[in-house]
Amino acid sequence: MSWVLPVIADFDSDAAEAALAHQRQLTKPAGSLGRLEELATWYAGVRGGFPVAVPARAELFVFAADHGVVSEAVSAYPSEVTGAMVANFRNGGAAVNVLARQCGVEVTVVDVGVGIGASVEVVSTGATPVRYVEAVVRRGTRNLRHQAALSRTEAEQAIAVGVRMASEAVERGADILVGGEMGIGNTTAAAALLCAFTGDDPADVVGRGTGIDDAACVRKAAVIREGLATQNLNPRDPLGVLAGVGGLEIAALAGLMLGGAARRRPVIVDGFIAGAAALVATRLAPGARPFLLLSHLSAERGARRMCGLLGGAAPLLEFEMRLGEGTGAVLVVPLLRAAVALQSQMATFASAAVPQRG
Repeated sequence: MSWVLPVIADFDSDAAEAALAHQRQLTKPAGSLGRLEELATWYAGVRGGFPVAVPARAELFVFAADHGVVSEAVSAYPSEVTGAMVANFRNGGAAVNVLARQCGVEVTVVDVGVGIGASVEVVSTGATPVRYVEAVVRRGTRNLRHQAALSRTEAEQAIAVGVRMASEAVERGADILVGGEMGIGNTTAAAALLCAFTGDDPADVVGRGTGIDDAACVRKAAVIREGLATQNLNPRDPLGVLAGVGGLEIAALAGLMLGGAARRRPVIVDGFIAGAAALVATRLAPGARPFLLLSHLSAERGARRMCGLLGGAAPLLEFEMRLGEGTGAVLVVPLLRAAVALQSQMATFASAAVPQRG
């Protein structure tokens, strides 16, 4: 590997143990708050100390890029929708904007590879301003059916964008990082990544993405199968796999995860596409996995397989969502805040003079 990964901190097991010991002193039966207790102790381990303050500032990054494989009719929408949705994000009108406002999450949109002609006028709506960053590596990937989607250098550059976004967010005071994406055709790339790492048949993991019909699902699986056969990728070379069949926004998401882990910040993983980015990140740096929180089980067909490969704690929610954008991930931010608040603000048996079990 010719480039240098960020140095990943160790998950602080001592801090997590101290948090768990404190949980046992709170005025409740041990374990009665279920996964909220797990979330709070996990957060202490991520941040590297206990006691730990309730996380305040959370920032969502929506990385946007286009995919050359869309020319194979694998999506119900044309590539032009990616650029139009970038404008929608910037105007505060997308689903994730609404949820982010409700959940107290700031939004940054990053153009890492939206196709030519994606520029759309942005009109102020009076809503909370959305930060926008142009960090284009190239204007969309190549068609993975016939050739590598990216060069290794381009994949590295896109990862570096995500690492930089994580670092800049931490400098702004972010306690929580959230990953989102937008890119017509990216469920094809995500399914291809899953198959490249596992050897699974695409027919077993390909989903409907933007709402394609049965015939398009068959075509989508065939396109992935042909691309994998043409490129003959090595699953032990995660950068090569990413370059071969991945996407610029997926690479940037992987970089956000690596950068967050390096700065001891939790990174909340969204659905199927973000899960593919997490596969890349954890194969590049296995030590990043303890810093990732799986938010929800996507309705995409290969999502359960993806979560199983990632291991660790299961996704928190199962709402049959498959939109992407970070919509499932932002919903988890209030749960994480609530979990840490319970840990830090509840009375102990001793302070409340409540008798413990005999």
